[in-house]
Amino acid sequence: MSAENIPMRKINEVTWEIPMSFKKGMRVPARMILTPALKQGIERRVVDQITNVATLPGIQKYALALPDSHAGYGFPIGGVAAFDMEEGVISPGGVGFDINCGVRMLTTTLEERDVKPKIKELVDKLYQKVPAGVGVKLKHDPKLANLSRSEFDSVLENGARWCLENGYAREEDVRRIESQGKMSEADALKVSDKAKNRGLRQLGTLGSGNHYCEIQVVKPGGIFDEDIARKLGIVKPYQVTVMIHCGSRGFGHQVATDYLRSSLTAMQKYKIPILDQELASVPVKSKEGENYFAAMGCASNMAFANRQIITYNVRKVFSEVFSKDEDELGLNLVYDVAHNIAKIEEHTVDGIKKKLMVHRKGATRSFPPNHNEIPQEYRDIGQPILIGGSMETGSYLLTGKEKSMEVSFGSTAHGAGRTMSRSKAKRQVRGDLLQKAMRERGIYVKGASMPGLAEEAGFAYKDVNEVVNALKLAQISHPVVRVTPIGNVKG
Repeated sequence: MSAENIPMRKINEVTWEIPMSFKKGMRVPARMILTPALKQGIERRVVDQITNVATLPGIQKYALALPDSHAGYGFPIGGVAAFDMEEGVISPGGVGFDINCGVRMLTTTLEERDVKPKIKELVDKLYQKVPAGVGVKLKHDPKLANLSRSEFDSVLENGARWCLENGYAREEDVRRIESQGKMSEADALKVSDKAKNRGLRQLGTLGSGNHYCEIQVVKPGGIFDEDIARKLGIVKPYQVTVMIHCGSRGFGHQVATDYLRSSLTAMQKYKIPILDQELASVPVKSKEGENYFAAMGCASNMAFANRQIITYNVRKVFSEVFSKDEDELGLNLVYDVAHNIAKIEEHTVDGIKKKLMVHRKGATRSFPPNHNEIPQEYRDIGQPILIGGSMETGSYLLTGKEKSMEVSFGSTAHGAGRTMSRSKAKRQVRGDLLQKAMRERGIYVKGASMPGLAEEAGFAYKDVNEVVNALKLAQISHPVVRVTPIGNVKG
């Protein structure tokens, strides 16, 4: 159903506002960042969801839908909302089921001509060492395959720092992960045994859905800012990069399920009005809110560790395939960003600096230059941002801009965003035929299942170039490099 008839006031070239009069109970307006082309395709359900978010207690300024937004659970995917710490709420639906689903990029010293002849061997070995698919577990690493419950609790509370202490990370890796790969609020005691049982053997795995480990190339014309690209490790055309996209697996899903159920019950106690049960929320300062935040921190830390262990195995595979030392191949982490998370941050509202609980559901941080949470080596250029497109198109490396703090609570898009459901995509293409067509176009893809591959067809996603253009026009992110896929392990 189209959203074309929704009353929207044009704020600027790419920003549209839905007034509080649109829906009873809205406490703030809703805003959407969309180019004219993206606005034509926006779902009515996205409008319904983002205006529902605008009714939640303590919400600040406005509820925001980014250019990749599409319908999700409660919040739209591509949604941002910030809540007052005293009067506001925290919502498991505003974070999502795949807590701290995120993406990281590695640079290499290799060029396309080095990798193309070995792309099948490389992808096949990555598929063996980085398990993909529903419910998969890591078996080839004895330490992780036999991880004790107490040691898993340590992962949940220490994230990527655990990886460093156990030989799975370089010092600079941890420095280049959002929040240094650890949410300090995490408390493993706030997580159910069921969640721990689901996650115990899943470290180092991609899982299913839109998760991937992708080998990419910087094609000629793909570098938009040479100075910033060089500081991020992109030095020339035809350079090969690797992108890893995954989250907290079944562990995060169970944490979300547990706390959505308890939050829905607690809402009656706190007399929080609700338009949609998927928006179950509790006060930030309540016992239930604090417990969820601590458990969400554990899932976030699990995801940071998960991507780090995958990185460790990616480095091993590259070293084996190219018969070179890891350091000689580069394989340096550029950055790792989360895009399903809630965090306590300081932002300016009506000229006053306030601590807020910022929800990013399918949205990524976009902090500007000189922000104190950016690694020192990047502080003069702004926080690196990674936006994945579809497996058929390409992805972007960007940096944060000052305007993001004013416009989007320091946030930006996380990907291209879907245009159709997974079931609809499967009705339109067969996975094996898509795989064959992609290989004929020079993209060697290996998936855990053919139906799963069909779900991720390029036509099921928005044009990532148009999404990035909207971010550029909104002045919340600065495009630096575009990369094109040549090999892919799909969940």
